[in-house]
Amino acid sequence: MLDLSLLADLGRPIHYYASIDTTMRRAAELAEAGEPGGAVVLAEEQTAGRGRLGRSWHSEPEAGLYFSLILRPPLEAAQVSVVTLALGLAAGRAIHRVTSRPCDLRWPNDVLLGERKCCGILTELAAEGERVRYILAGIGVNVNHAAFPAQLAATATSLRLETGCEYSREALLIEILKETDRYLQILVERDAPAIVELFTRASSYAAGKRVVVVNGTVETSGRTTGITSAGTLLLERDDGSVAPILAGSVRPATD
Repeated sequence: MLDLSLLADLGRPIHYYASIDTTMRRAAELAEAGEPGGAVVLAEEQTAGRGRLGRSWHSEPEAGLYFSLILRPPLEAAQVSVVTLALGLAAGRAIHRVTSRPCDLRWPNDVLLGERKCCGILTELAAEGERVRYILAGIGVNVNHAAFPAQLAATATSLRLETGCEYSREALLIEILKETDRYLQILVERDAPAIVELFTRASSYAAGKRVVVVNGTVETSGRTTGITSAGTLLLERDDGSVAPILAGSVRPATD
């Protein structure tokens, strides 16, 4: 079980659940009720954890970090598109600091160790016009998982599987929260292009990578050519045209 006493000095509300359907649902309820920015909804397990594009998130009890943040940064709605990139940078740096293993970042929300995913990020926005009311950030990290279901084994990994060591989930959470604050401050003070530049440096997928983009039933192959200041991935298709990728899943091409 997580030792909440180790989180007592964080100076932010921590809402802890031994089991919950999804931390994102509870975070939305709390945000609507006025919970301050920085609040954390943390669970030992999720029975209906959510990823991007309607996917589920495997939440083995007491093995990973499963939490949602309520964020209330002073941002324009147009800047919010790169918040996911900032959170990926934060999670990747925190994992590196804890494990000494460098992470790769796959647009828009995957943190990789080697070629497999160890962390995923889901962001949801509540806004009124151009005013951001709050952002919900759901973060799942595979920390001490010893194995994965067969359907995930080829694409998912954990910090334990990659290094052979078990890790303090509390220490990792503290690092992620600290790095999240740092990268969001960069976004507020230096605007979206600064985050895009940092993400591009940290990601082998941002430019020059041959990939397949899957959006629903549509698959598009090509080579990544960069990320715009708005956080949109650019893909040079096989016919030479360049397409902006606003949504979808990216995976390495096998051809």
